[in-house]
Amino acid sequence: MSVLSAPHFHDEEAAFARVETLLWPQGPVCPHCGGMGRISAIKANPEKRVRHGLKHCGDCKKQFTVRMGTIFEESKLPLHIWLQAMHLMCSSKKGVSAHQLHRTLEVTYKTAWFLAHRIREAMRSGDLAPFGRGGGAVEVDETFLGIDPLNPPKDGAKAVPGNMNKVLSLIDRESGAARSYVIKDLRVTTIAPILEANISREARLMTDDARQYAFIGWNFADHGRTNHTAGE
Repeated sequence: MSVLSAPHFHDEEAAFARVETLLWPQGPVCPHCGGMGRISAIKANPEKRVRHGLKHCGDCKKQFTVRMGTIFEESKLPLHIWLQAMHLMCSSKKGVSAHQLHRTLEVTYKTAWFLAHRIREAMRSGDLAPFGRGGGAVEVDETFLGIDPLNPPKDGAKAVPGNMNKVLSLIDRESGAARSYVIKDLRVTTIAPILEANISREARLMTDDARQYAFIGWNFADHGRTNHTAGE
C-alpha cells in the first residue's frame, strides 16, 4: 500500500480529521474567541449545505472549521485535494510545477497555480518572501551574457542570443531587491514557474513587449508592458 492510499488523501471527512489532529492536538480551538471548553461538532449534511468539519462555539456562538486562519481558508477546493498537492510538493526533491499539479490532480491550471502559490507561501522563510506584496511593482527582464558552452557559435561565427547564456532577472521596485536565474531558454514553460515562485499574485508585473510575457501576465493583478520598438 502506497502513502497516497491513506484515507485523508481521498475522503473529505478523513482529511478534516487529519488536519484537526495536526493543528488542534489538544482539541478544537475557536478562531473567533480562542475558546476550547464549549465546542461542539455539527454533522455534515450535503443536502442542507452543512460543511464537513463544521464546529459551533458555545462561548461566542459562532461557527468555524479548521480551515479558518490557514492557507485553506476561502478555498472551495476539497481539503483532500489540498493534502495531495502538499504531499506532492513536499516529497519531490526538485519541486513540482503548477503544470504538473494541473495534470496530476486533474484540476484547471489556474487552480493548480493558486495551490502551488499558497503552499510555497506557507513554506517560505522571511528572507525569501515573494516580491510585490501588497500590490507593489516587480520588473522582469532577460539578458544574454557570455557564450553558452553547450551551444557555442560554429566555425568562428559571431555569437547570437541563441549561443549566449540566458539570465532572467526580477527586481522589486519598493525594496530594490533583485534575484537572477540562469535559464535554458525563453519559453513560457521555463519562465512561468520562476515568476510563480518569486512574485506575489497581487503584484504589478512590469515587462517589455516580449511575447512570452503576454501568456504569463494574467497570473498577476496587473501587467504593464513597455514597447521598446516604439521608442519607450
